[in-house]
Amino acid sequence: MKLSKVDLSSLVAIAHSDGYLQLLLDRGEEQEFLEIPALIQVDEGLQELNEVIAETTALPFEEEPIIMLPVISSMAMAVGYDRGEHILQVEFQSGAIYHYLGIDEESWEDLYFSDSIGSFFNQEIKGRYDCDRLDNADYTID
Repeated sequence: MKLSKVDLSSLVAIAHSDGYLQLLLDRGEEQEFLEIPALIQVDEGLQELNEVIAETTALPFEEEPIIMLPVISSMAMAVGYDRGEHILQVEFQSGAIYHYLGIDEESWEDLYFSDSIGSFFNQEIKGRYDCDRLDNADYTID
């Protein structure tokens, strides 16, 4: 077996489908998607790798932080949304940070693009959804 050193620092994701190796590369300001014909052995190897990864999903992992967007509001300093988990994160002017659970994407967009984030929040979110206060020590602003 011959091993080669390859710089994979720009590789964001790798997948396989219908006999093709699919690569997502970070090209700085944009991302590039490539499909390369894959040998059957590569396809089988990637399927095996996927199975190994699926078996290890029970291992602890660090959650990706929700990207926070600064807002002009007397109520909030920043808001963010996790589309996969349907979580609205609000950082209030007091510094308190809350997760609101079960927020659909349309409600998130309506909140973010509303003329008054505070009014929309008070009418449509506050008291209508379960929420959890985050420990500010666990939160960092990027």
